[in-house]
Amino acid sequence: MVAGGRAGDPFAPIADYGFLSDCETTALVAPSGNIEWMCLPKMDSPSVFGSILDRDAGYFRLGPAGVEVPAAQRYIPGTMVMETTWWLHGGWVVVTDALLMGPWHHETERSHTHRRAPTDYDADHVLLRMIRCVNGQAQIRLDCMPVFDYGLTPARWEHTGQGYHEAVARGNGINLRLNTDLNVGFEGSLATSRTLLKQGDARFVALSWSEHAPPADYAEAHERLVWTVHHWQHWLDRGQFPDHPWRSHLQRSALTLKGLTFGPSGAVAAAATTSLPETPGGDRNWDYRYTWIRDSTMALWAFYTLGYDWEANDFFYFITDVAEAAEGKLQIMYGLDGREELPESTLDHLSGYDNARPVRIGNEAYMQAQHDVWGAIIGSIYMFVRKRDRLDDRLWKIVVKQVEDALENWRTPDCGMWEVRGEPQHFTSSKVFCWVAADRGARLARIRGDHGRAERWQRAADEIHADVLANAVDERGVFVAHYGADALDASALLIPLLGFLPADDKRVRETVLAIADELTEDDLVQRYRATETDDGFESEEGTFTICSFWMVSTLVMINELDRARTLCEKLLSYASPLQLYAEEIDPHTGRQLGNFPQAFTHLALINAVMQVIRAEEEERRPGLM
Repeated sequence: MVAGGRAGDPFAPIADYGFLSDCETTALVAPSGNIEWMCLPKMDSPSVFGSILDRDAGYFRLGPAGVEVPAAQRYIPGTMVMETTWWLHGGWVVVTDALLMGPWHHETERSHTHRRAPTDYDADHVLLRMIRCVNGQAQIRLDCMPVFDYGLTPARWEHTGQGYHEAVARGNGINLRLNTDLNVGFEGSLATSRTLLKQGDARFVALSWSEHAPPADYAEAHERLVWTVHHWQHWLDRGQFPDHPWRSHLQRSALTLKGLTFGPSGAVAAAATTSLPETPGGDRNWDYRYTWIRDSTMALWAFYTLGYDWEANDFFYFITDVAEAAEGKLQIMYGLDGREELPESTLDHLSGYDNARPVRIGNEAYMQAQHDVWGAIIGSIYMFVRKRDRLDDRLWKIVVKQVEDALENWRTPDCGMWEVRGEPQHFTSSKVFCWVAADRGARLARIRGDHGRAERWQRAADEIHADVLANAVDERGVFVAHYGADALDASALLIPLLGFLPADDKRVRETVLAIADELTEDDLVQRYRATETDDGFESEEGTFTICSFWMVSTLVMINELDRARTLCEKLLSYASPLQLYAEEIDPHTGRQLGNFPQAFTHLALINAVMQVIRAEEEERRPGLM
């Protein structure tokens, strides 16, 4: 096996990548130790290292020469800082990777309602890689080959300053600076270096792209690395995690969600990548580097549950900012900076991950009609207000607009929460979210003291509720995907989670058990059967991990705790070696599929794990005498 990132190299399994973040951009570290994905200057910008999508689209290697398979990879505990360790005949070598965090730079632009947590630092706009020889000796090599604009524009390096330790490459509006204590030469678009390290020797390489100064020498690099380690550990210390064997999964999920949060706005990206396939070699390849309004309620619940009120509030302020700006129509998704237009196109010059094409950037789903958006934002506002028992004029104006939009549109078909590109339908989950908008809206109206609206909205909620029960339940008493369908859909698991019906309702129990029996492969839950739902594609897909975690939560709610615990243990066993998740799991191979790491999956994990832990605590609690 040769080093990943060059033409002809094999593609690593999606789940084997490590995830780095400075809350402005992200990077993926391949199991070879190579950086194979990084976009600049932010998560949804064009890539400078894109070899995860095409072996000629740029990579960044630092490691021992001639040894391609590391002995181990891990995060420094409680951080987003990675260590990759190599064993080779005669020595051990360790590479430490981090996107550096630094003190708060006051000039950083932030939205007008965005606040800062006491432990927040700003991104330093530096990718730091440090290598040391732990014992013995090793020949090491540096190969840095950025290709700007998704693999279209090869770098043109030139030396700056004195000696061969500094270089710059310019492209696509980015000035990429390379600072190191190695002697660097150029071979076309490749900046490269070779040297021998002996026991105790160490070197650093810093790649930077803004006015923030990179480390000047190894001592400063180490100092700034320690600062970054302490930042993440201090951030994690603010959380509230139960003393349980699954605690590490909760902590890694929390760190991942924070890493997917775009610091300047508070928006949470759905994933760090685009076009990692849902079907091996298939065409279900989407750009997930944006933020979905639908994710907001679950994100707030997860952050609040784990004690991260600042992060919850930041995301809340972001979605209320875009809702206030969208006087006409609230979209289902936005750019991380709040931009509305996300035009979709294909990058036909890229071969795709393991030949899965097309490679897409942008996401035309932003133009779709999806009726869950109103319930998601009203549910988020209700959760926010309930913690404060106060509803100001600004939020109330948003509530009125979004509830009225829901009531105006709930009777019409839409594309559903899975964003199918087939014919619009009367999706059950969409109706349920419209009910959420009316139901939570009525509760907010009572808090506001607007009893007239509270009564009208409650009547509308009751009407939607009755309509769903009349049209979305089959003869078995099971909720179906949409009105007039026979097919099941995993989104029906949200019915008890959103409070549409109590968990002890017979229809809830029958629906949960029917999905568990009929919509699973090896116990893992599918969104729907592709043969039964017109989603615009003919290819199959893996099981959706978020749906499997929803199953855990609903099994707890219907008092099937043993079954829930067993499924939860199974799902946690599918985590990557670094406890990360993509969007889907192939139930036959256990291989993870889709964009990575996936925020929605980690949000559902937090919900499910906390449900199981709380149920276990309740089970152990002695009964009243």
